[in-house]
Amino acid sequence: MYDVFITKASTYLPNNPVSNDEMETYLGLINDAPSKAKSLILRNNKITTRYYALDKEGNPTHTNAQLTAKAVEGLFDENFKKEDMKLLSVGTTSPDQMQPSHASMVHGELNIGRSIEINTATGLCNSGMNALNYGFLSVKAGVHDNAICAGSERMSAWMTADKFNHEAENLKALEERPIVAFKREFLRWMLSDGAGSFLLQNKPRENGISLKIDFIDFYSYAHEIEACMYAGCDKLEDGSLKSWADYPSDEWLKESIFAIKQDTKILDKYILVKGAESLRSSFDKHNLDPEKIDHVLAHISSGYFKDGLREEFAKKGMDFPAEKWFYNLSEVGNIGAGSIFIALEELMNSGKLKKGEQVLLCVPESGRFAYSCALLTVC
Repeated sequence: MYDVFITKASTYLPNNPVSNDEMETYLGLINDAPSKAKSLILRNNKITTRYYALDKEGNPTHTNAQLTAKAVEGLFDENFKKEDMKLLSVGTTSPDQMQPSHASMVHGELNIGRSIEINTATGLCNSGMNALNYGFLSVKAGVHDNAICAGSERMSAWMTADKFNHEAENLKALEERPIVAFKREFLRWMLSDGAGSFLLQNKPRENGISLKIDFIDFYSYAHEIEACMYAGCDKLEDGSLKSWADYPSDEWLKESIFAIKQDTKILDKYILVKGAESLRSSFDKHNLDPEKIDHVLAHISSGYFKDGLREEFAKKGMDFPAEKWFYNLSEVGNIGAGSIFIALEELMNSGKLKKGEQVLLCVPESGRFAYSCALLTVC
């Protein structure tokens, strides 16, 4: 078994930052009317700017594969060239197509000129951590001496007004309020685009910061809780999901079957409690002392959860002081599977890390409540 180190990190955020006031310029107005829910959601999520792979007319400027490839290209330098890559492992919630795989498309964009091993992790926010874990285990087992891992999203393409206008018009025809259901509109003001990547190697970089991966743990609570965040389906009264394949095709657009949706009542009930429970399990498993953690990077979808998460951790005996927490949500937005990559890249290049410090990563996934955490040591 080999030690595994993150020896370099890279981020790609498309175009210019988009302010709260500009969001509907890019995403468009549903039914030609400004959103009534937008201001409330933005006030709670505390996001002030985000990035979209769109122009102001709502036209796409990048695919997800292109965003990811640009983040990966930032890892190449005189010490590690494109041709040195052995494994590409990527994760996303929002691939550009159902097939081929996201990793296949990113490999094609990179124009390496030869065959490499690829891996795609799908799902929601944990798909980035799943991709990282595949690379970590491959290098640790000696299958490869390096791996490139990335997390990315291009959610803006799912959120443009044209995807929802038909639903709003249908409600208007039924003499109901011509607005989109809150469970679908909620995420229009939460999600954004971008990609982050890590270079994993079996030796630390001689000059500069490297982070040794001590462990990565995963937990799922799907055996206890129904789905909370979902797409390509709809949720029935009994909590089960009905697949898009089981709907007639004329229902797909009318009912916004492919829109990504959030059951906010279940989200509030479980997301923090189960996050603290899972992290406590890892601290017990590895016999960790919370006081020895120097930096805490917790992916949160909204600033609304910031104080509550700290309180739930403290209830489980993991009371991390406020100065140890690191967030960049308000500036870059919620980039789902890419968020933890993008936050760690900023911390790695901030000059704040010192040799021997421990960095804790925590990632929740509200799909059906899955969680991951990782411990890194600064070299």
